[in-house]
Amino acid sequence: MKTAIIRQMKSLDYAGEEAMNTICTNLAFSGRNLKKIVFTSNLQSEGKSWMAMHVLANLAQRGRKVVLVDADMRRSFLLQRYKMEVSGEVYGLAHYLTGQCDLGDAIYQTNLNGACIIPAGRDVTNPVSLVDTPFFKQLLDELCGQFDMVIVDTPPIGMVIDAAEIAACCDGTVLVIDYNKTRIREIRECKRQMEQSGTPILGCIINKVSFSSLSAKKYYNKSYYSHYRSGYYRKDPSEKAAEK
Repeated sequence: MKTAIIRQMKSLDYAGEEAMNTICTNLAFSGRNLKKIVFTSNLQSEGKSWMAMHVLANLAQRGRKVVLVDADMRRSFLLQRYKMEVSGEVYGLAHYLTGQCDLGDAIYQTNLNGACIIPAGRDVTNPVSLVDTPFFKQLLDELCGQFDMVIVDTPPIGMVIDAAEIAACCDGTVLVIDYNKTRIREIRECKRQMEQSGTPILGCIINKVSFSSLSAKKYYNKSYYSHYRSGYYRKDPSEKAAEK
């Protein structure tokens, strides 16, 4: 198996580690049959890829064998963002789905023990045509036979429909939401679109939360917190009034 050395991945502070432990524990208790998990968001820059990478690292530290599939074939920056050094010619998901390489050529063992990555491979103009085929589902099923969990990082569902198409082949979806800019109505629309795929929403990770807005957590004295809550979406008073 080829290797990918992750050169740039910052460690989390205490509050971040506790939040990530909570997220991964909830994922572990979601059910034995839930192995293929989609990570998506409403828009770009909400932290879904960052979250998927840290979930990968956390689960690997727990002794789980995990693989992250970068299914954002439109504009992936995963290799560049984490300054990954890969051995040999770079193959990925797009190359496999177009028959340009075998699955083994697209899987990279990272320097995180137990964690592997399948890069996007190359930018594709219409990736839906690749994931809406039997080959993509066969890929995920084969990975389930090799790994304890398969994490699939997708494009934002609020921008393109790729995530819903991909979710139709998976067991559950996690929404990553930017606390500072994502509105409740947008979360509802993301939830609606993902549920149309027939795949359940496992939970929502609220990212980029300031401790000034979480008085109960002030004892951490940190500026980072992510929260995982399963199936809970609260309306704010302004939206309730607007619905009347």
